[in-house]
Amino acid sequence: MADDAIHFFQFQGCLIRVPSGALVPKFGSLLLARHLPLREGDVVLDLGAGAGLIGILAARRGHRGVATDVVAGCSECTRANALLNGVADRVEVRTGDLFAPVNGEAFDLIATNPPQMPTPPDREWNDAQSRADNGGPDGWVILDRIIHEAPKYLKPQGRLVFTLFGFLGIERALEKLRAAGLDPRVLAREEQSFPRIGRERLDHIRSVNGEGILPPGRPATCPRLVLCGQKE
Repeated sequence: MADDAIHFFQFQGCLIRVPSGALVPKFGSLLLARHLPLREGDVVLDLGAGAGLIGILAARRGHRGVATDVVAGCSECTRANALLNGVADRVEVRTGDLFAPVNGEAFDLIATNPPQMPTPPDREWNDAQSRADNGGPDGWVILDRIIHEAPKYLKPQGRLVFTLFGFLGIERALEKLRAAGLDPRVLAREEQSFPRIGRERLDHIRSVNGEGILPPGRPATCPRLVLCGQKE
């Protein structure tokens, strides 16, 4: 039997253990982690927690909350990492699709780095790695669900924060937040390396790049943002 590999990832005092087959936190998750708009006393929902970095980081800063993921293995990974970081009493881990595990609850902050890579139907695969990137044909399938459903799970003055590939359309994202009744703003923006999987489907991405953010040729980078929508 092949040996199972264990990876360790350290970020802002958090030690994240990632077993073979699980996903190491990516650039989007790290960008989100650097710009979490936490306020004193916030109860936090780490939506699509993966290895649990966001929920654990918030817990180490004194907050309580829930971490959810549709993949049971990710929930197990988050639970183990909460224990490893001494915050198992502050992070409740649940398994289920998006908001289903927290039905009827409300949070001060919902933080997520959802799948949003535009994926043509002939590029869809069912493995966990592929599902973690698949945002549907235009990249918005999961983001639209999150933005539409989030207000029901936010307390007054609660915030939804999420990452966005700039080529999906910054103004489009802000308008979607407004349509959901949330006051939108950009919290952070940085240029990141153009994602490897995106290079393989650049023509398709250009076909849904309605705001013309991508330059001609083969872009080396693309803007990645953290957006916030606040409830009244």
